[in-house]
Amino acid sequence: MLIFLEPPTVPRPSLRQVLADFGPIYAANGFIGLVFTASGPVAIVLSVGTGGGLSPAELASWVFGAFFVNGFITLIMSWRYRQPLAFFWTIPGTVLVGPSLQHLSFPEVIGAYYATSLLILALGLSGWVKRAMQVVPMPIVMGMVAGVFLRFGLDLVRALHSDVAIAAPMLITFFALWAVPALGRRMPPLIGALLVGALVVAVLGRLDPSVLGSFQIVQPVVQAPVWSLAAMIELVVPLAITVLVVQNGQGFAVLQAAGHHPPVNTTTVMCGIGAFFSAMVGAVSSCLTGPTNALLTSSGERERHYTAAMFTGLLAITFGLMAPAFTGLMLAAPKEYIMMLGGLAMLRVLHASFIASFKDRFTLGALISFLVTVADLAVLNIGAAFWGLIAGIAVSWLLERRDFVTLPDAR
Repeated sequence: MLIFLEPPTVPRPSLRQVLADFGPIYAANGFIGLVFTASGPVAIVLSVGTGGGLSPAELASWVFGAFFVNGFITLIMSWRYRQPLAFFWTIPGTVLVGPSLQHLSFPEVIGAYYATSLLILALGLSGWVKRAMQVVPMPIVMGMVAGVFLRFGLDLVRALHSDVAIAAPMLITFFALWAVPALGRRMPPLIGALLVGALVVAVLGRLDPSVLGSFQIVQPVVQAPVWSLAAMIELVVPLAITVLVVQNGQGFAVLQAAGHHPPVNTTTVMCGIGAFFSAMVGAVSSCLTGPTNALLTSSGERERHYTAAMFTGLLAITFGLMAPAFTGLMLAAPKEYIMMLGGLAMLRVLHASFIASFKDRFTLGALISFLVTVADLAVLNIGAAFWGLIAGIAVSWLLERRDFVTLPDAR
């Protein structure tokens, strides 16, 4: 089966080459990628786990697995393939687990995690995932991606409305540096917005000083799984769908739009491996993340994007080891600061998603995919992004069948 794994097409960079390719832009993108992942997505984990009756130690162990395991995979894969390949955890899958924890024990859920990892691993080794994704029209996928990312653009506006003292200086700095290329070359707009926002937060005293003094190394909780048929039926296939179609589909689309060529089968296999080790400490399944990879590729030279992903991987490993302390610190930052950083970084990516969706082929299917995704209504405990893809493909198959004839020529 290993013949289906894609070999790297470029040589592995030496440490000297990595350091030469690294720079302030990539450090900022990598840092923002970690900040984004460690804010809202962590809050979802904490909310789901608390609602499911998990202890603080189990929650910290979940966060440890989500960051440490996936940070290590991100570091190795980005270095080996010399392109950004950021892995974290499936957020729709996390939300999916919430209702299950109301009537299943955590060991039963962990048993489903293990089964999901084996399913994903088998699909990756078989090569089936890559063949299936090749027949999905990219404009429809990008319509789904635009629907997912739209909220980041809207969050920018909401942050400006809810906390103008923090959001306005960041927005003004960003566009000022973008409008004057000479200044932008010395201080990239996103870095300027990040620094100005941090300064404003500090001056206004918007960060609780007490969180700065808390420090604790995580102690992972390893639990034996319980094999429950009910948990398998309820969770395994939906979790696999959120990883392979919803999350990985976003990640592949974002990276391809940025000019990269992610190895589909190898990435799927690594998701299966990551999901297995994450399950050991109670963390939900691994995936190739869309939003974080979008942040990593939002600026800079394409050939050097991999260094931003490697930096994110290193930060994630550190974050995982000190999960209790860092989680408290990141959640203590004003939410508008995080919303503005994510929104500003997503502007170009969102713009590119709309262009790719409505440029020529499959425009109606892309529109339907976008609308269903934006509606954000789950059906059968499966998130709207998946149903957006299904609806978009169905509409295009009925009304834009001619575009399918020209699809192979478009790739």
